[in-house]
Amino acid sequence: MPIQIKTERLVLRPLGTADLQTAHAYASDAETTAYMLRLPNRTLQQTRQFLACSEQEWQRQNPRFYEFAITLAGRQIGAVSLYLEEEEPAGELGWILQKRYWRQGFATEAALAVREFARGLGLRRLTAHCDARNTASRRVMEKIGMSLEDGTGTRVYPKTGETARELLFGIALQP
Repeated sequence: MPIQIKTERLVLRPLGTADLQTAHAYASDAETTAYMLRLPNRTLQQTRQFLACSEQEWQRQNPRFYEFAITLAGRQIGAVSLYLEEEEPAGELGWILQKRYWRQGFATEAALAVREFARGLGLRRLTAHCDARNTASRRVMEKIGMSLEDGTGTRVYPKTGETARELLFGIALQP
């Protein structure tokens, strides 16, 4: 049975190829993806490939990552992810929302739900990274209980070559 997480306002469900149009709307938007390392997607095919990979991962006995569609009243408005570390019971969180849903608490609500999902998987630690200029993501990390662990990192955007300061946030998960 597919995993589904319900929150007060949202349903998180496996992200897949059926989400192509809504996912491409945010994955190809320059403003929405300004601080994303591997986005924007320039073609529908790039988004389709990512969604197919996500769909295949959901079929694995032991997924290496989980990509959830964030849905509001049945409409996909973004995604939240949990990527598992190989060597320790830990994972990395990430999220993206269509910009018309920004500043309404949806990213925080989805991230909190996935934090609890991670705890249920037995993970002991979660991290998240963001560009130092991305104050919205930084606020989400703080609201879900993460603390700044390192503010000296650097990220290079592969599509542009731009370099920026990267922040690392983390939280210990108690069993």
